[in-house]
Parts: sequence; C-alpha cells; structure tokens
Amino acid sequence: MADLSKYRNIGIFAHVDAGKTTTTERILKLTGKIHKTGEVHDGESTTDFMEQEAERGITIQSAATTCFWKDHRMNIIDTPGHVDFTVEVYRSLKVLDGGVGVFCGSGGVEPQSETNWRYANDSEVARIIFVNKLDRMGADFLRVVGQVEKVLGANPMVMTLPIGIEEDFKGLVDILSRTAYVWDDSGQPENFETIDIPADMVDQVEEYREKLIEMAVEQDDDLMMMYMDGEEPSMEDIKRCIRKGTRTMDFFPTYCGSAFKNKGVQLILDAVIDYLPSPTEVDPQPLTDEEGTPNGEVALVTPDAPFRALAFKIMDDRFGALTFIRIYSGVLNKGDTILNSFTGKTERIGRMVEMHADERTELSSAQAGDIIAIVGMKNVQTGHTLCDPKHECTLEPMVFPEPVISISVTPKDKTGIDKMGIAIGKMVAEDPTFLVHTDEESGQTILRGMGELHLDIKVDILKRTYGVDLEVGEPMVAYRETITQEVDDSYTHKKQSGGSGQYGKIDYIIKPGEPGTGFTFSSKVVGGNVPKEFFPAVEKGFNSMMDTGPLAGFPVLDVEVVLYDGGMHAVDSSAIAFEIAAKGAFRQSMPKAGPQLIEPIMAVDVFTPDDNVGDVIGDLNRRRGMIKDQEAGVSGVRIKADVPLSEMFGYIGHLRTITSGRGQFSMEFSHYSSCPQNVAEKVIAEEKERQEAKNKK
Repeated sequence: MADLSKYRNIGIFAHVDAGKTTTTERILKLTGKIHKTGEVHDGESTTDFMEQEAERGITIQSAATTCFWKDHRMNIIDTPGHVDFTVEVYRSLKVLDGGVGVFCGSGGVEPQSETNWRYANDSEVARIIFVNKLDRMGADFLRVVGQVEKVLGANPMVMTLPIGIEEDFKGLVDILSRTAYVWDDSGQPENFETIDIPADMVDQVEEYREKLIEMAVEQDDDLMMMYMDGEEPSMEDIKRCIRKGTRTMDFFPTYCGSAFKNKGVQLILDAVIDYLPSPTEVDPQPLTDEEGTPNGEVALVTPDAPFRALAFKIMDDRFGALTFIRIYSGVLNKGDTILNSFTGKTERIGRMVEMHADERTELSSAQAGDIIAIVGMKNVQTGHTLCDPKHECTLEPMVFPEPVISISVTPKDKTGIDKMGIAIGKMVAEDPTFLVHTDEESGQTILRGMGELHLDIKVDILKRTYGVDLEVGEPMVAYRETITQEVDDSYTHKKQSGGSGQYGKIDYIIKPGEPGTGFTFSSKVVGGNVPKEFFPAVEKGFNSMMDTGPLAGFPVLDVEVVLYDGGMHAVDSSAIAFEIAAKGAFRQSMPKAGPQLIEPIMAVDVFTPDDNVGDVIGDLNRRRGMIKDQEAGVSGVRIKADVPLSEMFGYIGHLRTITSGRGQFSMEFSHYSSCPQNVAEKVIAEEKERQEAKNKK
C-alpha cells in the first residue's frame, strides 16, 4: 500500500490568462514528466489538448495529470479560468485536498480569480498563492499581496520577495531560510545559483521574516510564549505551524516568480509538499441519504474501509469514454464489481488508467487518495457515487448552476441528424451545465448553457470534432413567469358518460412563493371532504402545469398552492379526477393572480482603464444595469453591476471598442427579477408570433 502522507491532490486555478497552464507545464518539466515544454501562445501546451483550447489559448476542460517531486506523488488538475467554464473549477475543487491560486503580477486579483477563490472557500480547500508574471510591465508583488487582503478578504503570508522587478526580475529571496536564488537568462529552471541577499533588501527581508514567524507561532501557544521570551523556534516547528495554519485556512503562504521564464517554480513544488494537506489531513467527505441530507457518517480516507469514490468528470476521447474518479476510501482492483448508488446498477471494472493530460498508463489497482480514470463505464454521470455493493452509500453530491442562455441548432442535412444525436449525448454526459432538449413543435434542437462563449465552443466541437454541419439560431434568454397576487378560488371537475363518471372539487389558494422555491404545495383540509390519498394527485396536477405559464408559455417559478377544502363523490371520485381538477384550476386561476414576466439578471464584473469609466457606466445604464459598486485599482477601475442577460449579448465586442481593447468582464447568473412592462410586452408578442409560426408549419 502506498503511504498516503506522501500524496498531494492539488488544483491550479486563477483568472483567465494569469498563467495557470504555463505553471502546470513548468511543474511537469521540473518533475521530469515532459522533456520539451509547450507554450500556450504557440498552442502546444500539454494539458490544453483540445483543438479549441490550442487555438484560443484558453483552457476549457480541466485536465488531470500525475507527477512526482521529492518522493511525493502529486495529482494535479489544471482548471479553466473563463467564467463560462466555472463548473470545471467547481467540480475539480470538490475532489481536491489543496490548491495553488495563481495571480498575475500586473493584473492582480481579477474578477474570475475572485469567483474561483469563493468556490475554494465554499469547498474548504487549503491553498498557497503564486503571484506569477513578475517579469511583465507593471508587475508589483506587494500590490497584489495587498489586493489579496482587501479584495479576497484573505490573509497572505509572504514567503518570498522578488529580486528586481519587470524586465530586471532576476530571482527571489526565500524569507524563512534567508536564501537568495538567482536564475540566468537561459530559461532553464535548473540554472540558478544561491547568492547573498542583496544589501538593499536585508532590512525588508528581516521585517517580513518577523511578520511570518509571528503569524506562524499563533498556531501554537507554547511556541508563542517562547517566541515572546525572545527565543526563535526551530525551522521544523515553524514549518509545522505554517502547515497547520494553511490547512485551517488561517493564512495562505504566498510566493512569487515567473512561470514562463522558469523562475521560482521549484519553491512552489516544495511548498505544496511542505504546507498543503495530504488526503488523510482534510475533513473526510460526508455521506448523505438519497435526498442529499448528511446522515452523520463520513468516508474516512483509508485503504482499509469499504470502497467509496466520486465520479467528478466524464470525458470522451479517441480511446473511448473515460470516467474520472476520486477514491475516498478502500481499494479498487481491475475486475472488481462496483455499485453506482444513484442508478442502483452494478458495473465491472475493465480498464483503469492513470492520466497524464491525454496520455495514459494502465493500472491494476488504485486506493484511497488516488485520482484515476476508468475506461468504458456506462450510465455514470458527474456527481454519482461508486461504492462497494455490500456497503451502499452516497457521497455528498455536486450542485450545478442552471443554464441561462439557449440557442437553436439544426443540422443542414439528414446524415447530420444521427451524428448530432450521438455527439450531443456524449457532450451532455461530459458537462452538467450544458443541457439539450428538442422543441417538439418546431423539431429544433435547443442547446442551453452558461454563456455565449460556452455555447460557441459547443457548436465548434459539434462542427469540428464530430463533423456536423449546423445552422445556428439567435441566442435566446431563459425567461420565466411568476405571479404577484393571492387568489382564493374553487374548481369542480365532473364528467358523466354512462357508467361511473369523474368528480373532483377543490377549494384552494394560489399565491406568490418565496423567491427560489419553485413550486410548493400544502394541504389544510380538515375532515374527509378531500381524502388524504388524493392530495398527491392534486399536487401532481398543479405541478405538471408549471412548465407553461399563462402569459407566453414560459415555465413558472415561485408559486405556492394551499388546498383547504373541496368535495368528493363516493363512486365517481378518483385520483385522476382530482388531478384533472387541479390542471383546470391552474388554467382558471393563474391569469387572475397578476402574472408577470421575470428575466435572468447577471452579476457583471467589468474591469476598465480610468479614462473609460464614464463611458462604461453610461453603457451599462443603457443596458438597464444597476451599478452596485466601483473600486479603483492601480491599473484601472472595477465596476460591479446587475444587468439583465437579454441586454448583454455581444457585450465583449462593445466593451473592447469603448476601452480600445483594454477592458474585460465576467458575469454569472445572480437571480430572476421582474421585466419592465415595455420589455415584457415585446417578449410576449415575439413569443406568441413564434408559437403561431410553429403551428402553421
């Protein structure tokens, strides 16, 4: 059995373009996994192996790879930075024990790094910070450290200081060991020498060293007393305290360097081993019941417990379907039979592989703490628990955001229809935020996703990877309907046609529910006017109508129905009769309840140079945006606003025009809010026209 204390499961995450993938490349080169480093800007990096990734220079899928450093085993996941793919970050964090947050030395804490940081806080993942790109114009290590404190509300523990900055960036000082490292210009990571700390930095190093030790000894009262009495703790004790504080997220060890120039990456690897937790040191995953409520048990990370694993990613490549799993407890051998607790079906393990980006090594067994891929599993989806059939359990599931934007696609020829069906099946399994349904009336396929770029990439994959020629419709917004008034009403369904008839009478209240509750049903019937066994039928009847609202047929949100009385017939009443009564009641009462169109509102985070702030704010106001906050940084201003999704199509092009290409933004779904009357009327009219056109066809 492998020694679990020598395992590190880590993720690398940051804002788009902060240098995550380049950092991963350097780590692989240093640990001897690859011999030639590929560059992102040449489209040749190891972990960005999709055509679309190489072309656009962005990471779309999280890629997993395994390497070794100082006889420790690291499973590394390189995650995307772009907001449309946050699900990749979220699901990777779910299975990691530690992370490296990469920030750009000149860009600092950018919108997406904030989102990812929040996800990591939610998942309680310990992190170290790497401030990258210190060789760039405008880079400033200590400014970024300040932003980490102010913007992220985190506590950075400065572990290194840069020697020189921008084009003069030569190396760095390791504060704890008081060692200065300087690299030559060959770009080779091993070409460094240790020198004396430059004279002009000695005081600064001592000042930061004192801060570092003070922060560390707060983790241990005895050491703190010693230190206050003027005795410096040993190196082992300080490192032990840093490790403890990193694990409890009291502070985050912060390093600097330039991954592209190969300066400072060794110290990151050492820090991963010294300070990030092994699988046994993080809180074990809670087990839940079928509803997802924790049941008080946990999956202890040990090879001696029953087998439990979480499928966190499905990927289809040239070798077949791969299911990435994180094993939490137990051992898995080739040929074992395991149970998928979500579907209740068992599967036999054929091939298990260890991944290195898109190459693989066959395995015969794996154990708690490992991240591996299984080839050819059927019916497994992201978030499913795989376990020992004799010890059924469910691990805490993943929650994914709802897609907010959709487009229609139609294959140009008959052969494309079958191809598209197979391709979409695979793509939906891979990405839980990508949903597809067929519009029954028009026969069009509707793709739904997290943003324009997300759907753009999906269409690109369909065209290139699967060779489906498509016609793509305009993007559509996921409008919803709700009600604003309470209605007390009654509905009777009766039908007599020889033999036994149908009879069901219900008295009910329909009223607006709390935001985010969807549909809730309760019953206050006293006595036997509506027998208890018919309550589910009434609930089912109402619930089945929630998909088509009274205004334009959009799904309905946040409605509460209370059944308080009714009537029945000894012979003619049945569940079906009450279900039909509920459907009729919905149609009768919803138009009276002040129906209203609601639209998705996005939390938009825009970064703009100082000169363009007025133009950007004016433009957001024209888009019906509500400005929430603006804060000045060194290189520009960040503006936070709530803007309706319908006004944000094509925004990136517009923003680049206003800011001469220097602005950037990210957005994510925030909430639903009511549409202004003029917008609602237009949307309803367009939707009715669309329905009529469909009906004519």
